[in-house]
Amino acid sequence: MQMSIVVLVISILLFFVLFFGIGFILNMLLRMSWIMAFIYPIIAILIVDKVRFIQYFTNSKYAFGQLGHRISSLAIADILILLSGLAGAITAGIVIKLLRKNGYQMF
Repeated sequence: MQMSIVVLVISILLFFVLFFGIGFILNMLLRMSWIMAFIYPIIAILIVDKVRFIQYFTNSKYAFGQLGHRISSLAIADILILLSGLAGAITAGIVIKLLRKNGYQMF
């Protein structure tokens, strides 16, 4: 299915802002600057894969095989959208570190 440029740009922006916001809030509450950057790959796997999460522990060979197949079949637009979410999570960590360095204390 073709995705228009407008939809792609809006999706990239939404994923960036969404994961920046979630990461910023988690970093403020948990006081761990990079928590969302570590959690994001798990979220991305859950978005991409259609296998139940428990199957990664019970039937690992099948689950990781399916994950590899699904990741290799992603379109460039999907990869860009997922990478923008990762960029938002990393940016949230950088912003929190800069704010704490400049004297702002979050909670």
